[in-house]
Amino acid sequence: MRGFLRSTIGQKVIMAATGLIMVGFVILHMIGNLQVFAGPEKINNYAAMLHGPLSEALWGLRAILLVAVVLHVWAAVALTRRKQAARPIGYAKREPQVSTFAARTIRIGGVIILLFVIVHILQFTTLTIDPTYAVGDVYGNLQKAFGNPLWVLVYVVAMIALGFHLYHGLWSSVRTLGVAAPTHHPLKRAAALALAAIVWLGFTLVPVAVFAGLLR
Repeated sequence: MRGFLRSTIGQKVIMAATGLIMVGFVILHMIGNLQVFAGPEKINNYAAMLHGPLSEALWGLRAILLVAVVLHVWAAVALTRRKQAARPIGYAKREPQVSTFAARTIRIGGVIILLFVIVHILQFTTLTIDPTYAVGDVYGNLQKAFGNPLWVLVYVVAMIALGFHLYHGLWSSVRTLGVAAPTHHPLKRAAALALAAIVWLGFTLVPVAVFAGLLR
């Protein structure tokens, strides 16, 4: 087991598996957030249900998610260090390979997403950033937060980073785990692109709609 964790293949498998766990959580979270368009009662009742009858199950999912995040970050750092150690000095002249912007920015995107998650928890879960937010009034808290253009900008930028990260990460994960067969067209990733676009749009709609006055 120790040898597996130290190997490049092992670390890539861990990154892929934990990444897919987080993708599942992100999709569920997005679906929950979109209930805001059904009105304050719907989204607030949904939040109350999560902290009521489903609270124990939710804490179990949070524990799994936390472990996945820690392992994902660890694997990312370990693989980056391994790559840097293997070639501490870059090529003097490097021919460009077929790749995407998402692939080239996967690490910086990961850092942006991690910082965003911390801010998001402090803002809407612990209510640390603004203690005037009302406990249980998700709809009202969203109205207050996204009435501020600065918060809208933060969330929009973070969702762009998430979209790119999902696009490359999902495709890379299924390849690593052997779910998707090798292809001669590495830029044709229709399923990954569709999912990334849906998630980006689903999360971006909320702050933009609130700021535009569509949720009053």
